[in-house]
Amino acid sequence: MNILITAPYNEAGRQQLESCFGNVIYKVWKENGRAYNAAELDRLLDETKADALITEHDAVSEEVIRKHPSLQFIGVCRGTPSNVAVAVAKELGIEVLHTPARNAQAVAELFIANIITFFRKTLPAIEWLKQRNWQKDAHASYLQFKGNELAGKTIGMVGFGAVGQRIAALVRAFPCSVKFYDPYQEAPDPSCEKTDLETVFETSDIVSVHLPVNPSTIGMIDKKLIDKMKPDAVFVNTARASVVNRNDLLEAIEGNRIRGAILDVFDQEPPDAIDYRLIDHPHVLATPHTAGATDEVEDHHVAILNEKLLDWAKKQPANSLHLSNQ
Repeated sequence: MNILITAPYNEAGRQQLESCFGNVIYKVWKENGRAYNAAELDRLLDETKADALITEHDAVSEEVIRKHPSLQFIGVCRGTPSNVAVAVAKELGIEVLHTPARNAQAVAELFIANIITFFRKTLPAIEWLKQRNWQKDAHASYLQFKGNELAGKTIGMVGFGAVGQRIAALVRAFPCSVKFYDPYQEAPDPSCEKTDLETVFETSDIVSVHLPVNPSTIGMIDKKLIDKMKPDAVFVNTARASVVNRNDLLEAIEGNRIRGAILDVFDQEPPDAIDYRLIDHPHVLATPHTAGATDEVEDHHVAILNEKLLDWAKKQPANSLHLSNQ
């Protein structure tokens, strides 16, 4: 069996796959400088005579899948397989596996780092210092950049999957109160309060979005909900931009109706003019879709996907995969 891997995949993970499945061809997209487009991926699959594919960001389009209907599986090193024509793969009987929670720790850590940075006015304080504004015997910095502690704040989660639950576990030590809205999750422990969506927005000091993109969530966070936020509350989105009506959020920020926002995702990437109105606003801390960008995330997705693949292989007919350890 030939497995084409274009996702970043550590050597130990590749060796584990070789010991079970056979041949691994490693053509990581990073060496290409960008994800492979559909034509490039189609050519790679042909050249390597791949029986299976492990991808991260490449365009695994309907056309690619239909040209390679004999693929036994498509592994996707992402929280959701949004770059894969999943419906077509299922139609053709191709197994699609992905790696939910691979970046939960990374996103949770950046959430905490950025909310503290925002509350403590760290970035403007650093800029003030670099501009040589510190005068002898002056207390301007102490007064100008006095911020707030995270301890004692109520964090409201919209969506309470792996990332939300990891954040909840980490902020327990500050301590913070956690409320969440998620019709598919129950409270993991008594310290987390499950409630309705309106209550999350009305009562939280920090409202943090952790939603997947689907027809029911696109544009879900709108003016009606944002207007329920407390004037000193902060809005955080490290999930997907399309679940928020950005014009309604921009209106609230430019109108000083909320304290500000921490954003890692944008409607257009690279940003357009409206996105830059958010990014450039002094009450917004913006990062370029890097919440899940750590070296460790790549190790996490290898561990998650290999476990899934080994489990999947055990369920296949004995002669179907030509496993080298059989």
